[in-house]
Amino acid sequence: MNKQLAAKRMVMLLLNFIGLVLETSVYAYLWFNDFYPSINHSNRGLKFYVNGHILIIAIFFILLYFFTSTYGGLKVGYLKPMDVIISQIVSAVIVCVITYAQLSLMNNWLLPVREFVLMLLCQIVIIILWTLLCNVIYHRVYPPRQILLVHGDRPFDEIVAKFNSRADKFNIAETIHINTGVEAICEKIEKEYKTVLLWDLDTYKRNRLLKFCYSRSVRVYLMPKISDVLVKGSDPVHLFDTPLLLVGEHALTVEQRATKRFFDIILSTVLIVVTSPIMLITAIIIKLYDRGPVLYKQIRCTDGARQFKILKFRSMKVDAEKDGVARLASRNDSRITPIGKFIRSVRIDELPQLFNIFIGDMSFIGPRPERPEIIEQYVAKMPEFVFRMKMKAGLAGYAQVYGKYNTTPYDKLKLDLTYIENYSIWLDLKLMLLTLKILIKPESTEGVDNSQTTAMKDPSGEKEKDDQ
Repeated sequence: MNKQLAAKRMVMLLLNFIGLVLETSVYAYLWFNDFYPSINHSNRGLKFYVNGHILIIAIFFILLYFFTSTYGGLKVGYLKPMDVIISQIVSAVIVCVITYAQLSLMNNWLLPVREFVLMLLCQIVIIILWTLLCNVIYHRVYPPRQILLVHGDRPFDEIVAKFNSRADKFNIAETIHINTGVEAICEKIEKEYKTVLLWDLDTYKRNRLLKFCYSRSVRVYLMPKISDVLVKGSDPVHLFDTPLLLVGEHALTVEQRATKRFFDIILSTVLIVVTSPIMLITAIIIKLYDRGPVLYKQIRCTDGARQFKILKFRSMKVDAEKDGVARLASRNDSRITPIGKFIRSVRIDELPQLFNIFIGDMSFIGPRPERPEIIEQYVAKMPEFVFRMKMKAGLAGYAQVYGKYNTTPYDKLKLDLTYIENYSIWLDLKLMLLTLKILIKPESTEGVDNSQTTAMKDPSGEKEKDDQ
């Protein structure tokens, strides 16, 4: 079974490799027929030998592989086809821009843009056709997994709906309550299933099932508890011949803080200058629409629960919260103005936060800052929510990249803790790159459902029941 699975994976890796080679071949063709002759002429006969040509093409391939892998463009079958296509197109655009800058430097002057646009269009056609073909092949090689859902008392309709949304990959074939008995469930798994989903189980029973599945090479999806996320970010320690895991008070090193702040200052300064025309036009339009204030200032909390005023372009009516009650924006919220709908969809409303980053209240990457009154409501039912304030709040974060605006508070907490406990400068850079991708995904800006607005008042339904 393992050899068969390895062979299937090799097929998909080969298909992904062929796709990257096809995109690179477009660049290679233009290099030999257009770019190189132009550079050769501009530099009075500068000549590339075989190794030089190979190096130029290899650099393009490596960049394409790096960005495609970073954005998830190689996850055919794992992600939806449109997500894979968007990831690969974003990667191709970035590599095209980098290559244009590289070749223009070699040319000692800007090259014509027309050939690069043509190259990009050809690559987009290849991306779409090849991804769709690979997706068809993937689902023939990998039929939907038949999954046994083992659950506790917590409602599981939402997770079933999420799995069912990927019916091409998953099928919840049966659900069974943990009270049926661990032995009976193990017997069913051994006879009928190769994939199991463990949902909201107490730690003792969950660990018994997990060990059983591991011993039988059964694939397991499980809902992590807060303690699981903390353990995942632990450091391995060996006391003589005894392995230990060190879970300590999280704190960035002096070097990490300095590097993070350096990037924040440089990037915020550059982006303030670059986006200043957009911010000026947006401010004028908002002012002309209803004569109300252009900016919306709101108290938020950052590291250590320190309060600051976050800046946003106003996207709602002036009296959106005239009753004084804090509430999240819901889907199709009537408080949002027509101008607000547009600037929220393209994230222009967040641009003034570049000034918050510049002065040090926020960072580019970190848990999104919440309002004190909302934090108080969450903490009353979910005390672990304060853990996310161990790091400075961010313009974007792990929960925004891997979740959505309407992801439940408990799941957002686990995502933010994953970032905090596994922090590195590389992780920040990776999330910055991934943030570019989510800017064009509309579901990341959706409002919460009405059911989730009530979760602000009672988020206990999101809290784990047993973390023993």
